[in-house]
Parts: sequence; C-alpha cells; structure tokens
Amino acid sequence: MNAPPVALVTAAASGIGRGMATELAAAGHRLVLLDVDDAVHALARDLGGTAVTGSLTDPADLARFVDTALERHGRIDALVNGAGHARNRPLLEVTDQEWHDGLDMLLLSVVRMARLVTPHMERAGRGAIVNLSSYTAFEPLGMIPVNSALRAALSSFTKLYADRYAASGLRMNSILPGYVDSWPEDPDFLARIPAGRYATVEEVGRLAAFLVSDAAAYINGESIRIDGGAGRSL
Repeated sequence: MNAPPVALVTAAASGIGRGMATELAAAGHRLVLLDVDDAVHALARDLGGTAVTGSLTDPADLARFVDTALERHGRIDALVNGAGHARNRPLLEVTDQEWHDGLDMLLLSVVRMARLVTPHMERAGRGAIVNLSSYTAFEPLGMIPVNSALRAALSSFTKLYADRYAASGLRMNSILPGYVDSWPEDPDFLARIPAGRYATVEEVGRLAAFLVSDAAAYINGESIRIDGGAGRSL
C-alpha cells in the first residue's frame, strides 16, 4: 500500500495558508508547515502534521524546512507557497527597500523553495507546486503597487518553470484569489464582485488541493483566478 503524499505549505498558520493546509489534510496529504508565527505548531497538531517556525524570506529557514520534511518523510510530493502582503504606498512613494522586501516575500521565496524541492521531485519523476498569488497579477490595483507588480512577475516565473520542468513530470501553477473572507468585508470591494460575496479560505484551499492532485495532471504553467468574476480582463 502506497504511503499518503507529502505536502509542504509555507505561511500556513493563518488566513489562506491555513485554509490550504486544512484542505490538503482533508485530501489525505501528510503535512509539513512553515510560518513565522508559533501558532503553526497548534495547527500542525490539529492536522496530524509537522511544523517548523521560520520566515519564508530567510533562505536558511527554508532549507531547514525542506530538510525537516525529508528527514521525517523521505519525500516531497507537493509544495504550496503561501505568502503575506507586501508593504504598499502610493506608487512612487514606495521605497527601494520596500520593493526589495516585497521581492523577497512574493517572488524570491517561491524561487528559493523551487530550488530546494525540484531536485527531489525530479528524482521521483513527479511533483506539483502551487503558488498563492492574486488576481491583481492580471488587473493591477494602484492601492497595492508592490503586490500587483510582483504577482505579475510570479505568473511569468510560473510559466517559465513549467516550460523547463514539465518533461520531468513536474508542474507549477499559481492561484489568483480576488477578495477572500480572511480580510474584513468592504462594501466598495463587495460591489465589484458579480458573485456578491467574498471567497472563503476553504474554497481557495480546495483549488490548491485540486491543482496538486493527479486530477490536475495536465494543468501546468497556469495562473488561475478564483475571484467570483471580479476580474474583467479576458
């Protein structure tokens, strides 16, 4: 009997990251979770997984996270890259350091994790990576310029990774939520959503769980919106 698959989730302690971890556990994955918040340990206990306290912007913490997964399970089947929100100001008021901090959090964390897990997935001949992004990758918002610009860069990296590693049995996709119930509801934002409500973190989590599953084996390099129709671009 085959052992259940192993999934790594970063930024897992709260919000969408927590929702993705919960849905992956429900789908039968053994979990290894990373977050800077020690609350990740309680979540891991609840889900029967393993937790590592660390920052997704610290390369040493990421390496320790992957090493923990390999020491405990000897394999990595799936990686889900969660993320927070970068510091945002009006466009030209964003400092150089804030751009660099956003790059570290929203893009380089994904690149670094890909470097760490890809050799193990290649040896296994299979593996799936999902990146948490935002629908602002397609429709940038002036109120969050750092997030908008770097989510677009993440979509490009997602496609480049798929082009490079699909022949090795590896997949990478990004999910692009709109407004999600992990944030307070705003009437102005709600009015933009044809569905008339925010997404739940569980709905975003179920999409992540689907994308790492064999049912999504032919989906690769995609940036998939889950926004209730809020996005207007084709």
